[in-house]
Amino acid sequence: MRRTTSLLRPLLAPIAALTLALSLAPPAPAAPAASAGSPVTQAPTVKAGSVSGKTWVRKAQRRLNELGCQAGPVDGDVGTWTRSAVVRFQSRHGMAQSGRLRAPVRKLLRSPKAQRCDARPVPAASGRGRRIVISQAQNWVWLVGPKGAVLAQGGVVDNPKVLDKGRHVTGSYCGRAARIRKNTTTSGTVWLDNFVRFAPCGIGFHRIPTYKTTGNQMHADYLLGTDFATSHGCIRLSRAMSVRIWNFTARRTVVWVK
Repeated sequence: MRRTTSLLRPLLAPIAALTLALSLAPPAPAAPAASAGSPVTQAPTVKAGSVSGKTWVRKAQRRLNELGCQAGPVDGDVGTWTRSAVVRFQSRHGMAQSGRLRAPVRKLLRSPKAQRCDARPVPAASGRGRRIVISQAQNWVWLVGPKGAVLAQGGVVDNPKVLDKGRHVTGSYCGRAARIRKNTTTSGTVWLDNFVRFAPCGIGFHRIPTYKTTGNQMHADYLLGTDFATSHGCIRLSRAMSVRIWNFTARRTVVWVK
């Protein structure tokens, strides 16, 4: 036993010296706390309900814009503007209008079979001759000439719970004027520009309401063609389309609601 210990003593001496050196070494300095003015790197914030910064989202937005679906800025963020464009794309192709960029939507966007959102065929069984046609399912309106040519078309905001389907005609109802260039509501807070009545008693076409105090629209144009906004029964239009319908209905005009 004494012989074994004497043999190990030369090996144990360096280990003991190293252990003593480590125990006497000063502790490593702690990381300095960030001062009030120091930049702090944080994880990027992603808005609830959105997919931010994705390359595939930007590609989808770019493609939607190419197809006239009006997706807005190509920024990789699936906000209301982009979701509205997806709804218009879905309604154009007879898909469920979820507003989400699911796999079937992305696949169809990449397909050469994808159709433009802003050039749609007039629904079948919607009358003949010169007329206006409204699709509640697509949130869309067409101005049709006497020979069947589409003169103009675009998205609308409506309320199917109030407006009945079928044939209507522009004109005076319930003793109210048929056309009012600068109409207003009972509350008197908003303007309804280019109002054209076509159903009793107060249902008609008009521009998206604008507040009298600011001149701002009640909602953005990009909600047209979707159910993301709802009217009180009238057909809300872009400013340009409201002018087209105002001019088109200078004489009595048939309106079909599908």
